[in-house]
Order: sequence, then structure tokens, then C-alpha cells
Amino acid sequence: MKILVPICDGVTSAATLDAIIAHKERFPAPITLLHVVNIKRMDYRMIPDFQIEMVREYATRTGQKFLERQHERLCRAGLDVTARLESGFPRDVICAIANEEQFSLLIIGRHRNGGEIRDVLFGSVSNYVLHNVDCPVLLF
Repeated sequence: MKILVPICDGVTSAATLDAIIAHKERFPAPITLLHVVNIKRMDYRMIPDFQIEMVREYATRTGQKFLERQHERLCRAGLDVTARLESGFPRDVICAIANEEQFSLLIIGRHRNGGEIRDVLFGSVSNYVLHNVDCPVLLF
């Protein structure tokens, strides 16, 4: 059994990790903690071409530091965790990894202020993942 936990730097992911730690006895399998550097956010920020690589490098370093802090937090709680940093469009990367690497379970947080209509109109990573992975999904 393998568990994939995609996270971002926000309250939803923090609450998801809190819940995993609070119920750690239910997650004895190895956990892969995944952070995807969202390159889509850089597409429309009016960043000059000559600076885009610098911005991507900064985003990658920042993402790595964030991921290391969360990895350390779960390890201190006694969980078997591997940290993984990727870049791309988060919802696509998460689904590809979950499906291609045959994860048994995917645990992801869901924004509390969202809802079915908001998800249909604007989409959400958790909603997209829920409908596009082959494994069971646990929403927090």
C-alpha cells in the first residue's frame, strides 16, 4: 500500500496534515508527500521573458523549503514519509503520479469555502483529482 498526499502552502493543506497526524495509526503505509510548483501561476503574471527562469528557480527553492518543513513535521510525528517536489500544473501532475505509480490512496484537502457550484464554475484541484485518479481519494 502507498499513500500520496499532495500539499500546497495554505490552511487547507495544514489542516490535512493535522488530521493525518491526529489519526496516524490509520496510516501505517509509506506516505509520499508531494508539492507541485505551479508553473501556471507564472504564465499570466506579466513576467518578462528574461526573468522567468529566475522566478521559477525562486519558486522551486521556496517549494523545496516548504516541503522539507512539512516532511520533518510528519517524521517527528512518527510517520514513514518521503518528500517529492515536482513542477507543472498541480492537478495534472497529481493525477499522473497517482495513476502511473499506482498509489493505493490519495489524501487531499478541500477548501472549506468552496462548494459544488464553485467547483463546477471555477474548478478546484481536489475536485479534479477526485474525478481523475484510479485510486480511492480521502478528502479532508
